[in-house]
Amino acid sequence: MEYRNLGRSGLSVSTLCLGTMTFGEADESSFMHKVGSDEATSFRIMNLALEAGVNFWDTADVYGQDGLSERVIGKWFADTKRRDEVVLATKFRFRMNKGANGTGASRRRIVRCVDDSLRRLQTDRIDLYQIHMQDSDTPEQETLRALDDLVRAGKVLYIGCSNYAAYRLVESLYTSEAQRLERFVSLQAQYSLIVRDIELELVPASLRHGLGILPWSPLGGGFLSGKFERGAPPPPGSRLDKWKERLAGFDTDRNWRTIDAVKAVAAELDATPSQVALAWLLHKPAVTSCIFGARTEDQLRDNLKAAELKLSPAQVRALDEASASPLPYPYAMIRASQGRW
Repeated sequence: MEYRNLGRSGLSVSTLCLGTMTFGEADESSFMHKVGSDEATSFRIMNLALEAGVNFWDTADVYGQDGLSERVIGKWFADTKRRDEVVLATKFRFRMNKGANGTGASRRRIVRCVDDSLRRLQTDRIDLYQIHMQDSDTPEQETLRALDDLVRAGKVLYIGCSNYAAYRLVESLYTSEAQRLERFVSLQAQYSLIVRDIELELVPASLRHGLGILPWSPLGGGFLSGKFERGAPPPPGSRLDKWKERLAGFDTDRNWRTIDAVKAVAAELDATPSQVALAWLLHKPAVTSCIFGARTEDQLRDNLKAAELKLSPAQVRALDEASASPLPYPYAMIRASQGRW
C-alpha cells in the first residue's frame, strides 16, 4: 500500500480509502435497503482493510439511516480499540432531523452534527470533517467559521468539502485566506472513466490551490466492474440490478467503448476491470486517495490489488481516449488556441 499527503497537509493517507456507505443493514426507509453488509461482514471488511494498510476510511451521517454506518464503525472502534490506527473521515450537510434547521451547513447545524457524529462513532475527534455538498443558502464564511471553531476545540483536525462547484470552492479558499480561517485540504467528488466532468474546472482549481482529490463512485456505480454486457440484463443482486434506471443512463456508445478499453487493458495486465478503473484514477493529477466500497470480503480483496497496479503511459492514454467526450465552450476554443485549457 502506498501513502500520500492529503493535499498540502501533513496528513498521510493510503491511496485507497475504504468507503463505508454499505455498512449495516438499512431498513426500507433508506435508499441503501438491501444493498448493504450486515454488521459482522462490515467488521471483517474493516479488519481486512486495516491489515492490508488501508488507514483511511470515509463515511457520512446520512449513510444508512439514523447514522447507521457511523454507528457500525463506532462499535468496531469500541470492540477493537484500534481507533488511533484509522484516519477517519465523515460528512455532514444533508437532512438528519426534522424542521427548517434539520439540514444545511449553518453554524447551528454544524455544532449539532459534529456532536451527533462523535457520539455515534464513539470517538473524541474526527480526522477529516467534510461538508457533503455546498449550501447555497448559507454564507460560506459562516460555514468556515464554524468549522474553524471545531478545529480550535479539537473536535475536528482537518476540514474538506464534497460536491462543490468550482466557483464556490475558490470563493471558499479565498475566504479562508483572507480571514485566516482553516481551509479545505481535500475535495471529494464524483470521478471515474464514466464521469470526468471535474477535469474541466475542479481538477485545475485543486492543483492550483493544493487540494487532494478524493474520487467517489470510481467504478461508476459498479458499471466499470465489467459485470455488465450491452443489451443484457444486469446480474441479479448487483447494485445496478436494483437501480436499473441508473444502468439505463450508462447505455451510451461512449460508455460501452470505455468498458471495452478497460477490459482490454485488464487482459494485458492480468487484472480485473475494477482494478484497472481504480488504478487509472490513481495515475491522475491531484488524486490523493480513491474511495472504494466493498460489500463482501472478495470485493475488498479484488479492489485492494489496484493500489499495486501500474499502468503504462500508453495504457493511460488508451483509457483517456476511449472515455473522452467533446469539450464544451470555452474549453474547446482555449485548447484549439493554446493546446490546453
